[in-house]
Amino acid sequence: MPRIKKLIVSKIMSDDEIAKREGTWFTEDDLVHPVIRSNIDIYYLNEDGQEILLLKYRKNQLSDELCDLGWNSYRTLAKPSRGRGASAGPIDVKGQYFSKRSVVHTKKWSTGYLKPAGKLLKEELDLLTIEDIKQRCSDSKEITIDDSDSKEDIIYKIVKSKNLVSSMKINNQVASNPIGYYEESKNFAKLPCRLTHFTRVNYDKYNAGLPFIQRIDQCFKKLIPDAHQKQLMKANQKPHLKIPKTCFSTITINRNFRTALHRDAGDFKEGFGNLTVIERGKYQGGYTCFPQFGIGVDVRCGDFLAMDVHEWHTNTPIYETEEDKAFNETLEDVFKDNPDVGTVGIYNKYTRLTFVCYLREKISQCPDHKDLSEHDLAHLTKSGHSKIKHSKIKHSKIKDSKIKQD
Repeated sequence: MPRIKKLIVSKIMSDDEIAKREGTWFTEDDLVHPVIRSNIDIYYLNEDGQEILLLKYRKNQLSDELCDLGWNSYRTLAKPSRGRGASAGPIDVKGQYFSKRSVVHTKKWSTGYLKPAGKLLKEELDLLTIEDIKQRCSDSKEITIDDSDSKEDIIYKIVKSKNLVSSMKINNQVASNPIGYYEESKNFAKLPCRLTHFTRVNYDKYNAGLPFIQRIDQCFKKLIPDAHQKQLMKANQKPHLKIPKTCFSTITINRNFRTALHRDAGDFKEGFGNLTVIERGKYQGGYTCFPQFGIGVDVRCGDFLAMDVHEWHTNTPIYETEEDKAFNETLEDVFKDNPDVGTVGIYNKYTRLTFVCYLREKISQCPDHKDLSEHDLAHLTKSGHSKIKHSKIKHSKIKDSKIKQD
């Protein structure tokens, strides 16, 4: 049995320096170590000189059969989202999505925008001089104009005073959504602990693909048994909110999503993010990087990466060579995406689906199953159908190859 390579890395950026780069892009030029493409365990030294596990990477851990199952079950579930925060990157005002909208108060990776009537009002006011606009505001008690206000500032105040600015802050639109379970939401929706919407309305697909997810759990258990056991004990506190036969509550599915620098929030602090990829077509890049350590991993179809998602991470650009493009043009268009929608990255012919499996920290604060109201139980059901009973779920009888020896 070949011995797994072990690498100990040091920080090449201070904590303050890397934090200031949140929501920005990194490239392969920011790496100081060769891109990792073979089995490896990577540690870093903390302030006390202790070795802390950063990641473990293994090639070809999920069979072609299971990857096909994951593709058929989950490829359509990475829906457009405008709520991915810093990971969606700096607002691209010239991109397809925002070029059709009037954005206001844009800051780094988030922005407000005008409602349709607000956009029309702004277009009308744009034709006026600043003196004419001030005159319009002279009798208004709702609008206070400061001497330092620009024409744009005054127009914004007018539009906002008429409630024509969206109350939401949004991010670049990317193809990314969670499936599985989520804790209570206390925003305007006020949802209980639940199956996510995309899981409920696609429950048959979700259920059919579970052997693929369960295989990822097996890889985690094999590589980092102590962390897996801690996470499993935590997940078992609320077994009705746990993906069957795993230590996960939730999977985030991304499609052709190059993430900007971020740290994952809301997942189990003592756990790991478990990443695998399913791909169709040819592409380059998309390395999973930890720029503070100068490390990048080329995770490809069927590979497995257990990583500390509480450390800063990102992706390098995903791109095609001319040879890649020629090959990808021969592929069937299985998604039929409308380019006018403007979701970043999904209009290429290649597909890179990433699956990040984890446990939501606050799931343990959800009510026990016996204490759920009828309203709560309704959110644990296949949409329009009776309550899901995990003990009676029958999965596809797909046998994966044993976990490959290290």
